[in-house]
Amino acid sequence: MEAELVALASSGATTLMGLMVSDTWAAVRSRISRLLSRGAEGSDESETVLGELEMSRAELVAAQADGDDALAGDVEAHWRVRLRRLLTEDPGAAAELQELLDELSPARDASRHGVVHNEISGGRQNVVVQGRDFSRLVFGDRDGPSVEPGSGR
Repeated sequence: MEAELVALASSGATTLMGLMVSDTWAAVRSRISRLLSRGAEGSDESETVLGELEMSRAELVAAQADGDDALAGDVEAHWRVRLRRLLTEDPGAAAELQELLDELSPARDASRHGVVHNEISGGRQNVVVQGRDFSRLVFGDRDGPSVEPGSGR
């Protein structure tokens, strides 16, 4: 069981570091703060944890800007230990942390957007363009005039 808690704490710390430097940080920091301050009386503990998270975020951003991998590693190690301590003291926190990690997982996020299936059939195809938000593409045929997509020709 201890190995599972260590793995969960490591995964949590790694995810936390990624979130701190992402656009989603503002949306998730209060949830992380609530998780880390479980069982604390009053809101002072929650505010203290929020302050620690913001200080760690500032250190992490500075470390990345300076290429200081050692400092970034120290920040992650701090939160790994903190999470492991929380999981050891409060076994119920493990389920909450795992739920949060599952929710924030990029694989889960990608699966919410559905599956893309492309099939090309019939006729002669020389070029296949796959992507999003294309503009000003012009396709030509050796045997005929150029056709601009959407031109109706």
